[in-house]
Amino acid sequence: MRFLTGQRVAWSELHKWKSKPGNNDDWNMVSNWATALGRPTTYEEARDVFQRFYWGQNGKPGNVRKEKLIVAPRQIEKWARRCELNLFTGRTRKEFSYTFNRWAASRHFRTVITMDDVPRKKPYPDGLLKILGERDPETALYVGDNVDDALSARDARVPFVAILPPGTFEYRKRAARFRELGALALLPRVTALDARLLLKI
Repeated sequence: MRFLTGQRVAWSELHKWKSKPGNNDDWNMVSNWATALGRPTTYEEARDVFQRFYWGQNGKPGNVRKEKLIVAPRQIEKWARRCELNLFTGRTRKEFSYTFNRWAASRHFRTVITMDDVPRKKPYPDGLLKILGERDPETALYVGDNVDDALSARDARVPFVAILPPGTFEYRKRAARFRELGALALLPRVTALDARLLLKI
């Protein structure tokens, strides 16, 4: 935001914008946010600026190098022994591949749908519907951590569980929104999913 608008912004503002529908796509969020701050910014311009910071430039590493995987491969393997795992991500295929192709657990996902694989990205349900095919949505469980995940699940008629750690910015407001959108449960971390999986299988 400072690069585009010259204005300093707070973490609380980032969380506010990230929680708005349609802003699971970081480029969309940057475009909307910068425009709201008085600097009209197209989606394409926001994407190009964002990518400089994400991938890095002029020999300086980008934020992609700082990403951390929060679920151990052993946990993924444990889930994969009990159910079919698939992934619907708001990342591009390139972004997904850079981070996840080097992760041993990625082989346990049967299908990975990125924003490049569907005509409409989140919050539309296209990715979930593509994964489901002709199967009953009620036999699936979608796990996500933002409002676009919940909207995708609702419109695909797939049961949804939200990951919402205690202490998250505007926890009560976000919890209420997830419940309003039909979340079956609010879990403090993704590894708390075990009990929920056992009930589904």
